[in-house]
Amino acid sequence: MNNSRIFSNFASQFNKDKNISMRKIYLIVLLILAVCISCQWNLRPADGSEEMGDISIERFDRMEMLYLMTGDIAALQQMKTTYPAQTRTLIEDVLHLGMVDEPNINSRFLMFFQDSTLQAMMADVDREYGEIDDLNRQLTHSFRQLTRLLPDLPVPVVYTQVGSLDQSVIVGDGMLGISLDKYLGEDYPVYLRYGYTAEQRRMMTRRYIVPDCLGFYLLCHYPLPESAEDSVPLRHEHMSRIQYVVNTVMGKKIFTHGRVTEIETYMHAHPDVSVDELLSSDALPQ
Repeated sequence: MNNSRIFSNFASQFNKDKNISMRKIYLIVLLILAVCISCQWNLRPADGSEEMGDISIERFDRMEMLYLMTGDIAALQQMKTTYPAQTRTLIEDVLHLGMVDEPNINSRFLMFFQDSTLQAMMADVDREYGEIDDLNRQLTHSFRQLTRLLPDLPVPVVYTQVGSLDQSVIVGDGMLGISLDKYLGEDYPVYLRYGYTAEQRRMMTRRYIVPDCLGFYLLCHYPLPESAEDSVPLRHEHMSRIQYVVNTVMGKKIFTHGRVTEIETYMHAHPDVSVDELLSSDALPQ
């Protein structure tokens, strides 16, 4: 089994206003914990003495779609050779089709995506994300800021894939995967057909790809503290701190609810408190 964690949309789960019910937060966090697989990291180390290079997202989705839309076995072999870890994660942990080395797994993988909705969705991903230079720039800027604040934090390899509408971000084994099928726009007909709420769909856009990547990346390195197991306020607090850091490194107010604003005020008033201390502490800053 891959050491990967699979997440749905970070923003839609935690970008709630201050009136959100504690019961909803509790259920959200339980859902996250239920779908996570153990997270172990073997990433490229971030060297605080050098400027990290540009992030260039690896287009695993293109090789994946070439096989799934044509059935060309050569494309599948290239997929497994060039992106073995990504292929294993997709087949085993995301789609749950079986082990990647099972005798009939290739046909199962191909047949799974013969559904007309998934075929149309792949074509829409290809059109919407033919060019992703903006995402490369945003990720490069954000991870540079993040590794300045947290110099020991490693930088993952980032790639794109097409899943089956079940998850948004996959984190683990030195990689961060983006499921582009979850970011086709709030008015995308498939999302409406499958009952996503207006709030969920608002976050299923290109704008939220980088915040989701950063949020779940930080959540993997700074998981919910043990003290939060029986405390809904502490769960909400931990997520709000991560949201504050995402806002900071992106230089944008992606998350604007009251607790994030309070944490921002606290950090400005206490420049001696590091981001690592903020994310590691169980105490509630006032």
